[in-house]
Amino acid sequence: MGVKTDNIIPRKKINFEDLKNQRIAIDASNMLYQFISSIRQRDGTPLMDSKGRTTSHLMGIMTRLSNLMAKDIKLCVVFDGKMPLLKLAEIENREHRKNLAAIKLENAIQEKNFEDVYKYSKQNLRLAKEMIDEAKLLINYLGLPVIQAPGEADAQAAFMCKNGDVEYVASSDIDCLVYGAPYLVTNLTLSMKRKLPNGQIVYTKPDLISLKEVLGKLEISQEQLIVMAILIGTDYNKGGIPGIGPKKALTLVKKYNDYNKMFMELKADFNWKDVFEVFTNHDIKKDYKLVWDEINKEKIISLLVDEHDFSLERVEKILTQKEQKTKTEGLGKWLNR
Repeated sequence: MGVKTDNIIPRKKINFEDLKNQRIAIDASNMLYQFISSIRQRDGTPLMDSKGRTTSHLMGIMTRLSNLMAKDIKLCVVFDGKMPLLKLAEIENREHRKNLAAIKLENAIQEKNFEDVYKYSKQNLRLAKEMIDEAKLLINYLGLPVIQAPGEADAQAAFMCKNGDVEYVASSDIDCLVYGAPYLVTNLTLSMKRKLPNGQIVYTKPDLISLKEVLGKLEISQEQLIVMAILIGTDYNKGGIPGIGPKKALTLVKKYNDYNKMFMELKADFNWKDVFEVFTNHDIKKDYKLVWDEINKEKIISLLVDEHDFSLERVEKILTQKEQKTKTEGLGKWLNR
């Protein structure tokens, strides 16, 4: 879910052309949840194959990642590993909310209330291990590096960006900034074109956030940014300090030099140092390798068409369209396999 920062974080719109030939690490969990939330059938249920297995995530990977690849963007995808113990409480809360949504979803289906079906199905999103494993396969078949983080993907991607192995981290959460990523791109994996209820077509552009600009505009240090996040609330201290939003948190970190005193006076019901430690001393994989390979068209067809009932014509059309759109170093040169 990430840290909520309201509108105090400076960002600027960029074009996809600005990201040409740039290496970008994508937070897999963030991306896959976007796909299973937004890629749905008309009744609000996810896309499924003939065996009732969800395929929205595979459709998202195939269409949106290949589209970005055709724009000569060099993607790699980072998957979560073992979560910090502090996150278990939040995961339990999420699971409870999903269970409640599942009950309401079943009632809505029986009552044929399609509006509620759509609402509660989006509140009952789950990424099963099988879905994650197949996502990794498809991403590999697209020739993209898959990085398995030992801990949080956000922390791993931020490290890779700080290390200069990627230029940007892509996520809808600003947690990557709190972990110290120099550059964050949002809206990268969202649908680039969507239709509003009034019928108007709008086009989504990525947002670029620079950590240096954030710290400069807010006139704070990286340490203060972390403390701000803790005050507002993170996945490791859900809710933060009641009544404190981004603007008040900013005021507090500038006012106090002694954070122990600050959290004591605010009557925090958690140990802020434990949360701070997660952001500053996270488990990171340092021996990762980023190798971009050729697309394996046969394996993509085997996974999507043979295993999950995708239309062969549609899959080949996606690949062919990218081949035609790409003239030099994009997706097209990889389709001869």
